[in-house]
Amino acid sequence: MKVSKMETNGPRVLIVDDESQIRRFLRVSLTSHGYEVKDVGTGKEALDEAVIFGPELIILDLGLPDLDGLEVLRLVRDWSKVPIIVLSAKEQEAAKISALDSGADDYVTKPFGLGELLARIRAALRHSYGAGEEIILKFGDLSIDLAHRQVKLEDTEVKLTPTEYELVKHLAMNAGKVLTHRYLLKAVWGQVFENNIQYLRVYMGQIRRKLERDPSRPCHIITEPGVGYRLL
Repeated sequence: MKVSKMETNGPRVLIVDDESQIRRFLRVSLTSHGYEVKDVGTGKEALDEAVIFGPELIILDLGLPDLDGLEVLRLVRDWSKVPIIVLSAKEQEAAKISALDSGADDYVTKPFGLGELLARIRAALRHSYGAGEEIILKFGDLSIDLAHRQVKLEDTEVKLTPTEYELVKHLAMNAGKVLTHRYLLKAVWGQVFENNIQYLRVYMGQIRRKLERDPSRPCHIITEPGVGYRLL
């Protein structure tokens, strides 16, 4: 009995990793979940396929044999807003921050769980499909009306200060994406405050007390230790 090759018409994903076993694992796993997958092992191939294949999402390893992964990231960012999830064995906070500040949408450390990676992919794709263009953004019992600068929790308006609202707005417009401390500080307070992380933590604590049922166990604004925050 002849078995035909599985055909997919789901989102196109480009996998860039110099380890053939990881590429094969990801190709088989993502294809079985409906994604159309192309995989390459070098930075030069990645840059070529970013144009030829036209991926809707890129999974990028930082340790490539020819080009530094961060350089590939920056070169793609020069002309494309395609979501990029960095996949790397580098666990240092500095490496994560550097990747995110260079334009990565997310960062997953090896070894990783497939379920977590799939969830990160879905979040990145939702954001790229224009969530930031909606007038009202919804996250379970939380909604943000961008046109009226209004935040509601279970249909009850939550009173935020102008600064608190700006922080929530930036997180909501980049839902699922990790925003670094530096990004949020520069976006809301300006460049002079970009290293004042404690200042940001104080405001995030205030926001959680208003938006979370249990501020000690937040379900909306999630901390990425040493890196920043994401809104789910």
